[in-house]
Amino acid sequence: MTGRLNSAQPYALGLFRFVVGLLFACHGAASLFGVLGGAMGGGTVPTGTWPGWYAAVIELVGGALVAIGLGTRAAAFASSGAMAYAYFKVHQPEALWPLQNSGELAALYCWTMFLLVFTGSGALGLDRLFSSRDAGTRDTAKAPEERAPVTA
Repeated sequence: MTGRLNSAQPYALGLFRFVVGLLFACHGAASLFGVLGGAMGGGTVPTGTWPGWYAAVIELVGGALVAIGLGTRAAAFASSGAMAYAYFKVHQPEALWPLQNSGELAALYCWTMFLLVFTGSGALGLDRLFSSRDAGTRDTAKAPEERAPVTA
């Protein structure tokens, strides 16, 4: 059973990355464009306002990149940092615990994105497509005796 679960791990991670990225991007889209209920129950965040508009841009762009698995580690790092900032500057001054200060989503997104920094995109992400293409290019640039053996 463990072997079967371990073999499915990259696909589960890829699905996890896609869902988290999509949900994160939806928060940004709601704040920037007023879709899906808009920011804080309606409307949009005024363009250029600190920190709300910048956080929304990071949410939209970072979430989209994480969802498609392109630059996953860098996008997740920036997104995690934005959510850490949101938690400590917006929510934590209200009360100590996330349940008391309405900061559960900021804390969860912060730690979720932080996890993706270390795990990468998993299966079915564009990162894998480009990294395997780069690995093949690097391998053919080597001398014939240095190349990895080809197995059938």
